Amino acid sequence: AIAFGISLLAPAAYAKVPCEETLKDVRTARAAATLADADATKVDDLINKGIERCNADDDNRSNDFFAQAMTAMGK
Repeated sequence: AIAFGISLLAPAAYAKVPCEETLKDVRTARAAATLADADATKVDDLINKGIERCNADDDNRSNDFFAQAMTAMGK
């Protein structure tokens, strides 16, 4: 069986998922992540930009920011 979790998808695949769903996974990953201060700031900035775009109904751009945040967290 193949598992399809958001964290397992390539960044391009995030565009096919509603940003609200992606945000849930990003928040879960962020809560579990142990990051240096500089990395935490970068990740939090990317998440905030993603939330801003998600609120503007721009799922593609939002998920791009979320994918960058996941990558920065090593996910």
